Amino acid sequence: MIKTCLFPVAGFGTRFLPATKSTPKELFPIMNKPLIHYAVLEASNAGMENMCFITNKYKTSIQNYFSKHSYMESILVGTGKEKELSELNQLIASSSFSFKNQEIMLGLGHAILQGRELIGNNPFAVILPDDLCFNDSDSVLQQLINVYYKNPYKCILAIEEVDNINIDKYGIIDATPILDSDNLYSVVDMVEKPKISEAPSNLAVIGRYILSPEIFDILENTLPGTNNEIQVTDALRVLAKQGKVLALKFNGKRLDCGTPEGYISANNFYKKLN
Repeated sequence: MIKTCLFPVAGFGTRFLPATKSTPKELFPIMNKPLIHYAVLEASNAGMENMCFITNKYKTSIQNYFSKHSYMESILVGTGKEKELSELNQLIASSSFSFKNQEIMLGLGHAILQGRELIGNNPFAVILPDDLCFNDSDSVLQQLINVYYKNPYKCILAIEEVDNINIDKYGIIDATPILDSDNLYSVVDMVEKPKISEAPSNLAVIGRYILSPEIFDILENTLPGTNNEIQVTDALRVLAKQGKVLALKFNGKRLDCGTPEGYISANNFYKKLN
């Protein structure tokens, strides 16, 4: 059973400076809830009980967000505002939260490797809060978990088609469709942020993963690649060549909140829903 979700949140969010000098990007609100709230809620609804954060020493406000605020709750009693904290308090009560600082930021693969002690020898989920996903039914993470339980011991990636102009922003898969499986692919190779001319497809990996624990040994021996960072894409390539990686073209809408423009679009999208 997959019960742990890892959230790599150590980055400084430099695209949002100067706002992120004091406020982590993950705490930027979409309507009245921060991005990290949506990510943890998605994990909790998919059955995750252990929420593990790879962060840095300057972002303690994320840990504060997932802690009880007794004084605030005391002054809200009788005001009708208690309900505004009810969903968050339910998340806090139903989950365990652990935090580890990433002392040197060397890429997503390095961040995931820092979670080894928190996760142990177990399969686990990864959510990147920048990718806010909206679904009318099963969440993207739940869809990946459904695939995993039919294909245990494999890594499962969430993918979507991207325009050619955006291919060099993503990890792109080389994959073969699996017959009789809706939107499921067997990954044979991957390329991190390729040029259009070098891309094997337009199928891009987005911020939802199910990973097997053997990824840790591979990451320990993975040399820095694109941008001189340890890329999880390079580690997944090793497993893909062993037939251990599947990719799911998920149902739902992904909202890229990693840029100011995308963040504003996400807020407008949720505003229309309400």
